[in-house]
Amino acid sequence: MLLQKLFCGLVLVSICAVHECFVSAQTSAVGDPGMRRDGLRVAIEAWNQCNEVGEEAPNMGSPRCADCFDLYNSTSPIRLVHRVTERDNKLGISNATSRGRRGPLDVNQYAAWKQIYLGTKCQVQGKPKPWQFWMIMLKSGNMDTLAAICPNNGRKAYPFKSDSVFPCFGKGCMNMPLIYHDYTTVYEDHGSKKLRGSFYGTWDLDNAASVTKELITQNDSSYYEVIWEKEVGKRSWEFHHILKTSLKYPWLMLYLRADAATGFSGGYHYQTRGIMKTIPKSPKFTVKFTLEIKRGGGPGSQFYLMDIGSCWKNNGQPCNGDVTTDVTRYSEMIINPSIDSWCKLTSLQSCPPYHTLPNGTRIHRSDEENFPYEAYHVYCTPGNAQHPEEPHNFCDPYSNPQPQEILQILPHPVWREYGYPTKKGEGWIGDPKTWELDVGKLSQALYFYQDPGTAPADRYWSSIDLGTEIFRSDNQVAEWTLKKKETLVPSPLFHPYDQMPFEMESKGVGVQNGGKQTAILIA
Repeated sequence: MLLQKLFCGLVLVSICAVHECFVSAQTSAVGDPGMRRDGLRVAIEAWNQCNEVGEEAPNMGSPRCADCFDLYNSTSPIRLVHRVTERDNKLGISNATSRGRRGPLDVNQYAAWKQIYLGTKCQVQGKPKPWQFWMIMLKSGNMDTLAAICPNNGRKAYPFKSDSVFPCFGKGCMNMPLIYHDYTTVYEDHGSKKLRGSFYGTWDLDNAASVTKELITQNDSSYYEVIWEKEVGKRSWEFHHILKTSLKYPWLMLYLRADAATGFSGGYHYQTRGIMKTIPKSPKFTVKFTLEIKRGGGPGSQFYLMDIGSCWKNNGQPCNGDVTTDVTRYSEMIINPSIDSWCKLTSLQSCPPYHTLPNGTRIHRSDEENFPYEAYHVYCTPGNAQHPEEPHNFCDPYSNPQPQEILQILPHPVWREYGYPTKKGEGWIGDPKTWELDVGKLSQALYFYQDPGTAPADRYWSSIDLGTEIFRSDNQVAEWTLKKKETLVPSPLFHPYDQMPFEMESKGVGVQNGGKQTAILIA
């Protein structure tokens, strides 16, 4: 009997040990774990205020470009084979009459098609699914309210007189930027072989003949630049970012995104392509990276240590491309110490209805003694929410192609358990850090609106971004470097795409067109 009990005990302990190992094992969700792959895959996209194109910049083509190459190190000299040509990158709505598309496309749908096309050129066969590229995202907050280009919560908008919220210098203020490209090359540096490439440009179209780094020092000239560098066979890629605003373009954004390799990504209502072969799901995923901020972008720079984006309807169901009922959900940690909390006892409409402690305890925003007001910058509820708790603020109805919900948080001790900064200035200028953030656990605890009585949404995060949004501040410069970015998910629990709610079609691409779908075939 004693031996039987001992045997049973050993079996039980063994099962528990195996189970513990099973649930704690992690694997990378991205195709380029830790940014260490020599054969880089990187792309760039540009959006207007409502995450569309509107009109292509002169001689630039559609604002989707890529730098994807394979490196052959066994030859001397080292050989780079680029998968995307200059002709590919210059494709635009006016010069691409035949690339396997079927049905008429407008300039916005064409940009979506081009992203898929570039994805086919860059795609790497990975497990559990193929992946394409890291994505550099540019966006301008300018909006011509008299042109009524941006929809109102996914519905037709009507002209109205501009106010101080939306900057616009007049007709054409929502233009796409000029995008210039230095293809990645290999060079010698003190006996080492190194790789380097870049995208750079400006929103000021009259500067087309003189787009150089000198624009950073010139007032009233916008500028952006992303340079990537790596030593062959060693370490991580390092991405060096610069963003400058101007009087004409005072509201600009620059992020490096890890997007889903298929389905929707945050804020994008077309099929997408990206680096994430597995979409992370709350509460079990971790994000790691090394960040050094050199210049902050001024007091209006909402520098996002972490910006995650997803999409689900107010009834908890996954998004399906209907821009009137889909809702983009964002959570953003702002680490600029100049950004203060708008969430206060005297301004409850700027606070989420409750804060959830790690043990699951909820604290209502009216609880003056226990609610952490200083942990929140601002919260706004989706514009199509039918039962928001009073008082409330609806989110800006124009800066997304569909309704959106935004929850912005600030460094505070309540985030300590998740690895996030706990005090102002942590990780800011002069304090470079390697972060390991329990984004999954935090994103599960954060408040997001749902209609009463509906089952909680499965929170899949199809975009994990880092960068800054310089908000209505002219002639400000932000500069930072990022490397070793990684997203880890549980090994036995990752969710293949064929089970994901974000998948729209298995063949071709579905693009929404006034509530209908236009099929686009890839040649």
